[in-house]
Amino acid sequence: MPTYRDEAVVLRTHKLGEADRIVTMLSREHGKIRAVAKGVRRTASKFGARLEPFMVADIQCYIGRSLDIIQQAESLGSYGSEITADYASYTAASVMVETADKVTDDDGSLQQYLLLVGALRSLSRREHNPSLTLDSYLLRSLSIAGWAPSFVDCAVTGAPGPHSVFVAQMGGVVADEVAPPGSPRLSPDTLELLGALLAGQWDVAEASEERSRSQASGVVAAYTQFHLERSLRSIQHVDRSA
Repeated sequence: MPTYRDEAVVLRTHKLGEADRIVTMLSREHGKIRAVAKGVRRTASKFGARLEPFMVADIQCYIGRSLDIIQQAESLGSYGSEITADYASYTAASVMVETADKVTDDDGSLQQYLLLVGALRSLSRREHNPSLTLDSYLLRSLSIAGWAPSFVDCAVTGAPGPHSVFVAQMGGVVADEVAPPGSPRLSPDTLELLGALLAGQWDVAEASEERSRSQASGVVAAYTQFHLERSLRSIQHVDRSA
């Protein structure tokens, strides 16, 4: 029976029967994979812990009729335990994997895979504030998917910025003459933070104040859910106090 091998990050799992699980993964080369891990819910399972959400593994599968079957799984990134030990990191990671599941099709995306693995690694190592890490991930993931926001020039006319009116439906900040009535205005500090999160300028992001972070998080959540055209179930549980 034909087999293949790849690196993959676990997005979610579902119970199947008494001892099996269906594992949904984003892989490096084979796109999004849904495969059965047989017997992993038994205590004697050799690789059940390697196939939990947020884990990165080297997997070997054979191709089944409807679902592939996982034959082997070797850990490449044991991020799960460190992430789940911290509530802020856990809720941020939950939004990340849900977003990755929604923005990638079955063909997947190497850029999305690398971005997600890097973000989960950063969360597990406590490199940055979890809320900032999440917002940076969401902005970059949307950009890879083709929805890069503008935080300086007008997203509609291209008029040079800075502009302060933000409209998610229009792609970012817009000039006053094209802004719908009642559109929210962002502070200069918030716009600077959003630009830093998109560009990965962590010195600027870490120096931001709580008010700017709160406003930026609201903007990122609204922008993400507009472009995904559906709500993210996990985003309501995100701990923004960390």
